[in-house]
Amino acid sequence: MSVGGMALLIASVAQGQQGNTTLSVSGHSGQAPVVQRNGRSYVDVESLARITGGTLGFHGSQIVLTLPTAQAVQPAPEQPSAPPEKTGFTRDFLQAGIEGMSVIREWRAAIENAVRTNSPVEESWVSGFRRSAESRISVASTIATSDSDKKGIVLLQNELSNMRQLSDRFLQMRKSLSFVATDTLDNDPLDQKILACAQGMAAMAVPGGEFQDVAACH
Repeated sequence: MSVGGMALLIASVAQGQQGNTTLSVSGHSGQAPVVQRNGRSYVDVESLARITGGTLGFHGSQIVLTLPTAQAVQPAPEQPSAPPEKTGFTRDFLQAGIEGMSVIREWRAAIENAVRTNSPVEESWVSGFRRSAESRISVASTIATSDSDKKGIVLLQNELSNMRQLSDRFLQMRKSLSFVATDTLDNDPLDQKILACAQGMAAMAVPGGEFQDVAACH
Protein backbone atom coordinates (compact mmCIF):
# COMPACT_ATOMS: atom_id res chain seq x y z
CA MET A 1 0.00 0.00 0.00
CA SER A 2 1.36 3.47 -0.98
CA VAL A 3 0.36 6.74 0.73
CA GLY A 4 1.51 8.98 -2.10
CA GLY A 5 4.73 9.97 -0.36
CA MET A 6 2.87 11.57 2.59
CA ALA A 7 3.65 10.45 6.12
CA LEU A 8 0.73 9.17 8.16
CA LEU A 9 0.82 10.44 11.75
CA ILE A 10 -0.68 8.05 14.23
CA ALA A 11 -2.20 10.16 16.97
CA SER A 12 -3.19 7.40 19.31
CA VAL A 13 -3.88 3.73 19.52
CA ALA A 14 -6.46 3.53 22.24
CA GLN A 15 -7.47 0.45 24.16
CA GLY A 16 -11.26 0.38 24.18
CA GLN A 17 -13.80 -1.71 25.98
CA GLN A 18 -13.57 -5.49 25.85
CA GLY A 19 -9.95 -5.29 24.67
CA ASN A 20 -10.91 -3.72 21.33
CA THR A 21 -8.10 -1.55 19.88
CA THR A 22 -8.84 1.40 17.63
CA LEU A 23 -6.77 3.78 15.55
CA SER A 24 -7.28 7.55 15.31
CA VAL A 25 -5.41 9.89 12.99
CA SER A 26 -4.32 13.36 14.13
CA GLY A 27 -6.43 16.08 12.56
CA HIS A 28 -9.24 13.73 11.54
CA SER A 29 -12.40 12.54 13.22
CA GLY A 30 -13.44 8.91 13.46
CA GLN A 31 -11.68 5.70 14.36
CA ALA A 32 -10.71 2.50 12.60
CA PRO A 33 -10.65 -0.92 14.27
CA VAL A 34 -7.25 -2.53 14.71
CA VAL A 35 -6.71 -6.28 14.44
CA GLN A 36 -3.67 -7.69 16.15
CA ARG A 37 -2.13 -10.89 14.88
CA ASN A 38 1.22 -12.41 15.60
CA GLY A 39 2.35 -9.27 17.42
CA ARG A 40 1.42 -6.99 14.51
CA SER A 41 -1.40 -4.46 14.15
CA TYR A 42 -3.57 -4.32 11.00
CA VAL A 43 -6.09 -1.67 9.93
CA ASP A 44 -8.76 -2.02 7.28
CA VAL A 45 -7.70 0.26 4.41
CA GLU A 46 -11.25 1.28 3.59
CA SER A 47 -11.80 2.40 7.19
CA LEU A 48 -8.50 4.26 7.08
CA ALA A 49 -9.51 5.99 3.84
CA ARG A 50 -12.86 6.94 5.37
CA ILE A 51 -11.48 8.63 8.50
CA THR A 52 -8.70 10.43 6.62
CA GLY A 53 -10.89 11.59 3.72
CA GLY A 54 -8.60 9.76 1.34
CA THR A 55 -9.36 7.74 -1.75
CA LEU A 56 -8.43 4.19 -2.71
CA GLY A 57 -7.12 3.19 -6.10
CA PHE A 58 -6.45 -0.27 -7.42
CA HIS A 59 -3.65 -1.01 -9.86
CA GLY A 60 -3.35 -4.73 -10.40
CA SER A 61 -2.28 -6.19 -7.07
CA GLN A 62 -1.47 -2.79 -5.64
CA ILE A 63 -3.81 -0.70 -3.50
CA VAL A 64 -3.02 3.03 -3.51
CA LEU A 65 -4.30 5.24 -0.68
CA THR A 66 -4.25 8.91 -1.65
CA LEU A 67 -4.52 11.35 1.23
CA PRO A 68 -6.01 14.82 0.70
CA THR A 69 -3.48 17.60 0.20
CA ALA A 70 -3.24 19.80 3.25
CA GLN A 71 -4.58 23.27 2.65
CA ALA A 72 -1.91 25.88 2.83
CA VAL A 73 -2.32 28.00 5.89
CA GLN A 74 -3.38 31.45 4.77
CA PRO A 75 -1.66 34.24 6.65
CA ALA A 76 -3.99 36.38 8.67
CA PRO A 77 -4.74 39.67 6.94
CA GLU A 78 -2.68 42.50 8.26
CA GLN A 79 -4.54 44.77 10.57
CA PRO A 80 -4.29 48.39 9.56
CA SER A 81 -1.94 50.16 11.89
CA ALA A 82 -3.38 52.95 13.97
CA PRO A 83 -2.62 56.37 12.54
CA PRO A 84 0.08 58.21 14.46
CA GLU A 85 -1.28 60.51 17.12
CA LYS A 86 -1.38 64.10 16.07
CA THR A 87 0.99 66.31 18.01
CA GLY A 88 0.89 69.75 16.39
CA PHE A 89 -1.97 72.24 16.60
CA THR A 90 -4.97 71.36 14.43
CA ARG A 91 -6.44 74.00 12.14
CA ASP A 92 -9.91 74.00 13.71
CA PHE A 93 -8.51 74.36 17.21
CA LEU A 94 -6.28 77.24 16.15
CA GLN A 95 -9.18 79.04 14.53
CA ALA A 96 -11.35 78.77 17.67
CA GLY A 97 -8.41 79.67 19.92
CA ILE A 98 -7.44 82.73 17.85
CA GLU A 99 -11.04 83.93 17.91
CA GLY A 100 -11.12 83.56 21.69
CA MET A 101 -7.83 85.43 22.12
CA SER A 102 -9.07 88.19 19.79
CA VAL A 103 -12.08 88.77 22.04
CA ILE A 104 -9.83 88.85 25.12
CA ARG A 105 -7.55 91.37 23.39
CA GLU A 106 -10.55 93.60 22.57
CA TRP A 107 -11.86 93.18 26.11
CA ARG A 108 -8.52 94.26 27.58
CA ALA A 109 -8.26 97.18 25.15
CA ALA A 110 -11.74 98.39 26.12
CA ILE A 111 -10.86 98.36 29.82
CA GLU A 112 -7.53 100.08 29.16
CA ASN A 113 -9.27 102.78 27.12
CA ALA A 114 -11.89 103.32 29.83
CA VAL A 115 -9.20 103.67 32.51
CA ARG A 116 -7.02 106.07 30.50
CA THR A 117 -9.98 108.25 29.57
CA ASN A 118 -11.33 108.18 33.11
CA SER A 119 -14.50 106.47 31.92
CA PRO A 120 -16.44 103.96 34.02
CA VAL A 121 -15.96 100.22 33.45
CA GLU A 122 -19.56 99.03 33.15
CA GLU A 123 -21.00 95.52 33.47
CA SER A 124 -23.29 96.26 30.52
CA TRP A 125 -20.43 96.07 28.02
CA VAL A 126 -18.01 93.91 30.00
CA SER A 127 -20.56 91.06 30.07
CA GLY A 128 -20.66 90.98 26.27
CA PHE A 129 -16.89 90.48 26.03
CA ARG A 130 -16.99 87.87 28.80
CA ARG A 131 -19.71 85.75 27.19
CA SER A 132 -18.09 85.94 23.75
CA ALA A 133 -14.66 84.90 25.05
CA GLU A 134 -16.10 82.07 27.14
CA SER A 135 -18.10 80.77 24.16
CA ARG A 136 -15.14 80.67 21.78
CA ILE A 137 -12.77 79.08 24.27
CA SER A 138 -15.44 76.50 25.12
CA VAL A 139 -15.60 75.60 21.42
CA ALA A 140 -11.81 75.28 21.31
CA SER A 141 -11.96 72.94 24.30
CA THR A 142 -14.48 70.61 22.66
CA ILE A 143 -12.50 70.24 19.42
CA ALA A 144 -9.03 69.87 20.96
CA THR A 145 -7.71 66.54 19.62
CA SER A 146 -3.93 66.67 19.31
CA ASP A 147 -1.48 66.74 22.19
CA SER A 148 -0.66 70.38 21.45
CA ASP A 149 -4.36 71.26 21.35
CA LYS A 150 -4.97 69.69 24.76
CA LYS A 151 -2.03 71.53 26.32
CA GLY A 152 -2.90 74.77 24.55
CA ILE A 153 -6.47 74.84 25.87
CA VAL A 154 -5.08 75.01 29.41
CA LEU A 155 -3.25 78.23 28.54
CA LEU A 156 -6.35 79.67 26.89
CA GLN A 157 -8.43 78.93 29.96
CA ASN A 158 -5.78 80.49 32.21
CA GLU A 159 -5.73 83.63 30.07
CA LEU A 160 -9.51 83.86 30.27
CA SER A 161 -9.39 83.44 34.05
CA ASN A 162 -6.79 86.21 34.40
CA MET A 163 -8.84 88.51 32.17
CA ARG A 164 -11.91 87.91 34.32
CA GLN A 165 -9.91 88.85 37.42
CA LEU A 166 -8.69 92.10 35.86
CA SER A 167 -12.17 93.00 34.64
CA ASP A 168 -13.84 92.13 37.95
CA ARG A 169 -11.38 94.33 39.83
CA PHE A 170 -12.37 97.43 37.85
CA LEU A 171 -16.06 96.53 38.06
CA GLN A 172 -15.74 96.32 41.84
CA MET A 173 -13.91 99.67 41.93
CA ARG A 174 -16.72 101.17 39.86
CA LYS A 175 -19.31 99.68 42.19
CA SER A 176 -17.58 101.08 45.29
CA LEU A 177 -16.96 104.44 43.54
CA SER A 178 -13.21 104.08 44.14
CA PHE A 179 -10.90 106.49 42.38
CA VAL A 180 -9.09 104.98 39.38
CA ALA A 181 -6.01 106.84 38.18
CA THR A 182 -5.53 107.01 34.43
CA ASP A 183 -2.10 105.35 34.72
CA THR A 184 -3.36 102.45 36.87
CA LEU A 185 -2.52 99.85 34.22
CA ASP A 186 0.97 101.14 33.43
CA ASN A 187 2.70 98.77 35.85
CA ASP A 188 -0.13 96.45 36.78
CA PRO A 189 1.31 92.88 37.19
CA LEU A 190 -1.87 91.10 36.17
CA ASP A 191 -2.33 93.26 33.07
CA GLN A 192 1.30 92.66 32.07
CA LYS A 193 0.82 88.93 32.60
CA ILE A 194 -2.24 88.91 30.33
CA LEU A 195 -0.34 90.79 27.63
CA ALA A 196 2.73 88.53 27.85
CA CYS A 197 0.58 85.38 27.70
CA ALA A 198 -1.20 86.65 24.58
CA GLN A 199 2.11 87.44 22.88
CA GLY A 200 3.59 84.03 23.76
CA MET A 201 0.58 82.13 22.46
CA ALA A 202 0.46 84.18 19.25
CA ALA A 203 4.08 83.20 18.49
CA MET A 204 3.23 79.49 18.29
CA ALA A 205 -0.25 79.77 16.74
CA VAL A 206 0.52 78.24 13.34
CA PRO A 207 -1.12 75.13 11.80
CA GLY A 208 0.92 72.07 12.69
CA GLY A 209 3.05 74.05 15.11
CA GLU A 210 4.10 72.33 18.31
CA PHE A 211 3.03 73.41 21.78
CA GLN A 212 5.54 75.48 23.74
CA ASP A 213 4.79 76.39 27.30
CA VAL A 214 4.36 80.08 28.14
CA ALA A 215 5.21 80.90 31.74
CA ALA A 216 3.05 84.03 31.73
CA CYS A 217 -0.05 81.91 31.08
CA HIS A 218 0.18 80.16 34.46
